[in-house]
Amino acid sequence: MEVLELRTYRDLQYVRGMETLMRSLDARLRAADGSLSAKSFQELKDRMTELLPLSSVLEQYKADTRTIVRLREEVRNLSGSLATIQEEMGAYGYEDLQQRVMALEARLHACAQKLGCGKLTGVSNPITVRAMGSRFGSWMTDTMAPSADSRVWYMDGYYKGRRVLEFRTLGDFIKGQNFIQHLLPQPWAGTGHVVYNGSLFYNKYQSNVVVKYHFRSRSVLVQRSLPGAGYNNTFPYSWGGFSDMDFMVDESGLWAVYTTNQNAGNIVVSRLDPHTLEVMRSWDTGYPKRSAGEAFMICGVLYVTNSHLAGAKVYFAYFTNTSSYEYTDVPFHNQYSHISMLDYNPRERALYTWNNGHQVLYNVTLFHVISTSGDP
Repeated sequence: MEVLELRTYRDLQYVRGMETLMRSLDARLRAADGSLSAKSFQELKDRMTELLPLSSVLEQYKADTRTIVRLREEVRNLSGSLATIQEEMGAYGYEDLQQRVMALEARLHACAQKLGCGKLTGVSNPITVRAMGSRFGSWMTDTMAPSADSRVWYMDGYYKGRRVLEFRTLGDFIKGQNFIQHLLPQPWAGTGHVVYNGSLFYNKYQSNVVVKYHFRSRSVLVQRSLPGAGYNNTFPYSWGGFSDMDFMVDESGLWAVYTTNQNAGNIVVSRLDPHTLEVMRSWDTGYPKRSAGEAFMICGVLYVTNSHLAGAKVYFAYFTNTSSYEYTDVPFHNQYSHISMLDYNPRERALYTWNNGHQVLYNVTLFHVISTSGDP
């Protein structure tokens, strides 16, 4: 609903602008009184061209209306299911109830996904949040946390680090106050870490091992080798920095981006089970990882930049749902000229970056294609 409200506000501003343009056109046509010079006709034709996108905006409104109707029906169904569970509490054990609740959450998540997903068409100007730390590092929030939870995690450096700072809010992070420290039992490599559902996922230094560290219990819940994955600067991004393995989260779950000798140095993207860290499915994108500046996932699509330096742009997109790719041209302003971490946060629909010792945010623009077939 928050995504829909934001999109509605944006489109409403566009429609208001078009209303002004249409009034201007109407006045010009009335003033012409049946006679138009070739120049005036061409001017009117050019202004009419500006109105063409209005039809797609109005079509999107119609699609959003249908989606809201389905979402309302889904919420009604979920309410009924929860009421049934409440009546049957005595008939089920804890594990059975947990499985039923997880199934309900998955249904609601799938429905909400239809509102939030789309194809990347634009990246905003950078918003510098803070300048802190060395040239390389990472910072992030938990994509699965409720909206009231705005904790920020901060990890300075790209190898052999163990200290993770947890700030209570974004405001505290900006001011450098109200934080606690976690000391990881095993050091990290690279900057491709991600926080997902209360745990930190990172690459163990000098290995291809994925570590899941739980913040609340301050313990490693599971660790597993990623089969065949290069490490120790074997297949890093173009900037180096032990960036062989990059973990990311989008609307559909946890992903790992890396490469292997078998894939001849091309980027491999794998969907991971967040509980066991087992690889659920992998795709060979065909894009050489050493030629990539950074990468991030949005709605099951891997987007790759062509550089980590000034002048970089989003150059390549790989679609896991169709196992296909395309070359893109989405520019973004690399303000501080050296990006060593770039990650998408689906909760905030923003890109988090670490740019030469600066913590920076970019908002993204997605072109929404909402399916009207089937129920979530």
